[in-house]
Amino acid sequence: MWENIWNFITSVPLWEVALIFFAKVIEVAISTLRIIYINKGYRKLGSILSLVEIFLWIFIASRVIIGVQETPMKGIIYGLGFAAGVYLGSILESYLAVGKIYIQAIIMREEASKVVNELRDAGYGVTVVSAQGKIKSRKVLMIFASRKNKDKIIDLICKLDDDALITANEVSMVKGGYASSFRKLAK
Repeated sequence: MWENIWNFITSVPLWEVALIFFAKVIEVAISTLRIIYINKGYRKLGSILSLVEIFLWIFIASRVIIGVQETPMKGIIYGLGFAAGVYLGSILESYLAVGKIYIQAIIMREEASKVVNELRDAGYGVTVVSAQGKIKSRKVLMIFASRKNKDKIIDLICKLDDDALITANEVSMVKGGYASSFRKLAK
């Protein structure tokens, strides 16, 4: 029995297993990024990634399909590479943090000017609206920023007002106002 298992595992040379696995990881990571970029409106970059993705897919899939009946280990490695590629793609997307985010912070009225001034001094555009909470008057801060800056902004708000209620949502479109024009260059 152990001999059969060993023969199954070693039915494909190690270099071929590694090639299939890592090429599939790269292909699926690129595919994940392509989908995200296209959904965010970066069509040119998405198209370039799709070209690389399809070339990788053709060569990897043909390598696996040829002889998969004799060596089913290729199919297993192909599937493992797919799963790892999705995971890697999602990590890369989080690291790249493409797109804009809308952060809304409801803070105590007393801390509002301090928080707003710190955010503006850090280079963020902030819109302030007066609001009434259940018991006290509040200020609502609205900030549109790059997703890369989300944690910095939230940390800054929390540092200055640890009772702040903060929500963050991805934004599909921003036009006008105090926003970076870099997005236009990449599209």
